[in-house]
Amino acid sequence: MWRSAGLRSKYDVIIVGGGGHGLATAYYLARNHNVTNVAVIEKGWVGGGNTGRNTTVIRSNYYYPESAALYDFSLCLYERLASELNYNIMFSQRGMIITAHSRHELDLAARWVGAMRRNGIDSELLDVTAIAKLIPALDVSTSARFPVCGGFIQKRAGTARHDAVAWGYARAASERGVDIIQNCEVLGFVAGSDGAVSGVETSMGRVMAGKIGLTVAGHSTVLAALAGFSLPITSYGLQAYVSEPLKPVIDTVLMSLATGIYISQSDKGGLVIGAGLDRYVSYAQRGNSAVLRDAIGSVAEQFPSLRRVRLLRHWAGIVDVVPDSSPIIGESPVRGLYLNCGWGTGGFKGIPVGGWTLAHHIATGKPHPLAEPFGLDRFRTGALIDEAAASGIAH
Repeated sequence: MWRSAGLRSKYDVIIVGGGGHGLATAYYLARNHNVTNVAVIEKGWVGGGNTGRNTTVIRSNYYYPESAALYDFSLCLYERLASELNYNIMFSQRGMIITAHSRHELDLAARWVGAMRRNGIDSELLDVTAIAKLIPALDVSTSARFPVCGGFIQKRAGTARHDAVAWGYARAASERGVDIIQNCEVLGFVAGSDGAVSGVETSMGRVMAGKIGLTVAGHSTVLAALAGFSLPITSYGLQAYVSEPLKPVIDTVLMSLATGIYISQSDKGGLVIGAGLDRYVSYAQRGNSAVLRDAIGSVAEQFPSLRRVRLLRHWAGIVDVVPDSSPIIGESPVRGLYLNCGWGTGGFKGIPVGGWTLAHHIATGKPHPLAEPFGLDRFRTGALIDEAAASGIAH
């Protein structure tokens, strides 16, 4: 679906990382800024990292104005992405419901909805009757282990096919002249006489470029160390599961505040299930039975009719978590080296805006207005945007 390009010795821009954010950055460099002498260098295969290892949820139900603006712009880009790329990304705006299971969680939900509305994001509080009607399989009874007290919905939220997003951006970028190089590992950086980055050392040889973007998610600290600086990022595994195919049983996305699980059903019929981060630092792209038991046990408690459903696949992505649970977009301490990282569990939903804003900064030398609050400098000034603390859950 895209050209099989050979690695050249020099480019205007190199993007390290061939996942959704890297491919989107390359595409928007070409589309928005006419910068086409670009290489996307991927250690493995296109979309083989977190882009292909997530639960495909897309939403913008965030608390702070800065986060709401960032993610809603991304959602708006998703809404027209299939038409723009001429590629069916299977975007389904089936809505996302967040359930509250105590009076305290219900108060939190009301505060959350109020903030969303103030930020111009669609949201609606739901009572138990409305939730039961929307998700008949969910046990909302007062005798349930996790009785449902209410919740809220963002109707514009939904899911998309993760592989299709990567492939669509890759094809569109390639058509505009971008070279996509797979199975090429970046081993180090080349510094110019003025201290600025001037290229990369790869498993295929040295490649020079005036500007370099890092879009490698959980491995951002590894690449930053090669460039001589550190990042306030800790990498964790985030596990996910897919069940055997079923007839339609849930036509929305559900997230439970009490258990942290989120669940939807794919077009092929499999239940796509996720939960919280692993409790230990790891670069492993695999699951483990302890976390699986917690997640699947929560699903079984809340959906009694699904207790005998069998799992089909189980995996993990490597997420890059920062202290305020918000992304880092912009310049690094090394001149000419730009960052797109720290998305944590929000990377897939942020692919379009991550690519759009990083491309803008690389091409113009100035941060995009949406990305200005998310620069690395905020960890020095203290201007943090702590979404996890605001909503009571890790995003």
